[in-house]
Amino acid sequence: MKISIIIPCYNEEKTIVKIVEKINALINLDKEIILVDDGSNDGTVDIIKKKVQKNVDHVVYLEKNSGKGSAIQSGLKYVTGDIIIIQDADLEYEPKDYERLIQPILNNEFLVVYGSRVLGIRHLSGNHFISQIRVFANYILTLLSNLINNQKLTDAHTCYKVFHISVIKKIKLQEKRFAFCPEITSKISKLGIPIKEIPINYKGRTLKEGKKINFLDAVRALYVLVKYRFF
Repeated sequence: MKISIIIPCYNEEKTIVKIVEKINALINLDKEIILVDDGSNDGTVDIIKKKVQKNVDHVVYLEKNSGKGSAIQSGLKYVTGDIIIIQDADLEYEPKDYERLIQPILNNEFLVVYGSRVLGIRHLSGNHFISQIRVFANYILTLLSNLINNQKLTDAHTCYKVFHISVIKKIKLQEKRFAFCPEITSKISKLGIPIKEIPINYKGRTLKEGKKINFLDAVRALYVLVKYRFF
């Protein structure tokens, strides 16, 4: 199957070249890379045009920053593959995990796979959150997500979400920012589609290093979980 990789990108001038290089190094996958610049105002756009654009299949330039969810929605318009992977433009997640993430879909066992930063954490090198506060917040949000959606996930808000194209075609995405994660998890639950979790490598970064999600995003996540599950 062909893999469509959507990379939402906002102010990632230090990492965008490297993450695309990592993806292109995966020579055993039939893939396309769709990069969406979400109104970057640092040097990211210039770097994309000079060093990255020739190494990806599509680049979408959004005029103003609208959020991760908005960037993903824009990227989905260009998807031609059978499997969709969401990839952050930083280096927190390791593209080498793709092959394990897509395997349950290739085997016709599942239609949705999430890469868990928690599952099997003791067995994978490089798995770590930057702070205990983030660990606790992720645990609480995942617990509430499970209660609301009747699921048993260990990491509901992971970046690595992998879908068969048939699932995405059934879902109309609306959230513009990081609430994309709880929105799609709730809508998948509503469709009665099970989610398979696979352990992944993870190396978190701090706000100073470029981390963009914050407390208000967590509050929005709780609202979105209820909104899309029950209304």
